Amino acid sequence: MIVSDWIHVLAGSFILLSLSLGVEASPIFLSKYWLFFTAFVGVNLLQFGFSKFCPLGFILKKLGVAESRQ
Repeated sequence: MIVSDWIHVLAGSFILLSLSLGVEASPIFLSKYWLFFTAFVGVNLLQFGFSKFCPLGFILKKLGVAESRQ
């Protein structure tokens, strides 16, 4: 998997997990404050659309994840 694949997988997982923990109808509800994490991920995805800078992408590249398929 390449950097963009990892970003999509991790962002989607973080959103689903934080919604599960933050929505009162969920069986694993902990606190409504988990919805702030959902918003944080969404804001990062939105700012990437404008700036093309992704903090997670930067971290993954430093960890040696390939940027493109060869």
